[in-house]
Amino acid sequence: MREKKVEQYDVVVIGGGAAGMTAAIYAGRARLSTLIIEQALVGGLATNTNEIENYPGFPEGVTGKGLMELFHQQAKKFDVKFKLTDVRKVELEGEIKKVETFRNIYEAKVVIIASGGRPRVTGADKEEDYLGKGIAFCATCDAAANTGKTVVVIGSGDAAIEEGIFLTKFANKVVVSIIHDEGKMDCNEIAKAAALANSKMEFQWNTVVDHFEGDEELKTVVLKNLKTEALIPIDCHTCFEFIGYIPNTDIFKGLIDITNKGYIVTNENMETNVEGVYAVGDVRDRYLRQVATCVGDGATAGVGAEKYIAESEAFVSHVMKEDKPGVAYVFNAIEADQRELLSEIEKMELDYKDQYYFSKIDVYKSKGLANRLGVKEYPAVAIIKDGKVDCIITENISKESLLKALK
Repeated sequence: MREKKVEQYDVVVIGGGAAGMTAAIYAGRARLSTLIIEQALVGGLATNTNEIENYPGFPEGVTGKGLMELFHQQAKKFDVKFKLTDVRKVELEGEIKKVETFRNIYEAKVVIIASGGRPRVTGADKEEDYLGKGIAFCATCDAAANTGKTVVVIGSGDAAIEEGIFLTKFANKVVVSIIHDEGKMDCNEIAKAAALANSKMEFQWNTVVDHFEGDEELKTVVLKNLKTEALIPIDCHTCFEFIGYIPNTDIFKGLIDITNKGYIVTNENMETNVEGVYAVGDVRDRYLRQVATCVGDGATAGVGAEKYIAESEAFVSHVMKEDKPGVAYVFNAIEADQRELLSEIEKMELDYKDQYYFSKIDVYKSKGLANRLGVKEYPAVAIIKDGKVDCIITENISKESLLKALK
């Protein structure tokens, strides 16, 4: 078997949708060597949206494909590289992470997971022919384009019924295909009552999609009654499918924290539980899935990646020296008493700079270096010996206590 080629990058982004490309734009602009690995289509699910009217800066609206092409162009402007292939395996622990494809192994200091997800589809005949051409998965994105039209909604859960109600603000008629007997839905009771009372909503009970019909665009959704097997053609402008969503996280299971529904857990900085690994966009456990929110995630992770790499370099070169013992003072600059103690540390540095090295770590903007030292409360002093943390002092910090610890 041919040995795989190894390439090094500062940042590898897994997934080339809105979140992944935004993260890459920020990383590339920070002059970090950045690679995006995308399995299918650059732009992700957004490319299937006929018209996006709620993305800021485009008052006349923009196609999903058109918007993602602009993202793509901007990423390339900052020298972001693209590889169209699927990721087979990842190794996320340690300073250097590995992302393996069929032919190559990409090593990186930071990995940003933007693998997104995929809506569950019905599997009905000719469905693939109309994805993005009449079959949609986002009412918020495509509602306005259906003003005065007839639309079909597939599903009976909270998303299907609530989005169906939302669509009635635009469409003349919303036909809902529900697999259950009349009156039974999988949504909450409040949404159910509102839907049944909505004059613009029509329900086809005991039905599933049999097949789709149309020319270049979808024209008709043909439902099938599960009890009578009768076919029911519904002429429509758009068919919205809300039958679930599947995050693309299989290869990450057991490596990072993932919810029981398969979404990656992050903090507000897009950090996972593994250092140097971020998750953004639809693959993350979150409230809202829109291009705009994906952009916010990507920006946060891109800035985080830059800071993480800078801190990693500083940690090795300035904090964990091996040539002589060191004092790492960890403090919060907005606290007056901790600033006063900083002055004492700086005086000590002047007196003992030939014997010891000193580093000052402000946690106000980032706790990254403090976390690497194992410092969780402030102020604190980490005593470094032989390139390792020897002890951490959090009480009675003074010149005398530090000199005693350094001996």
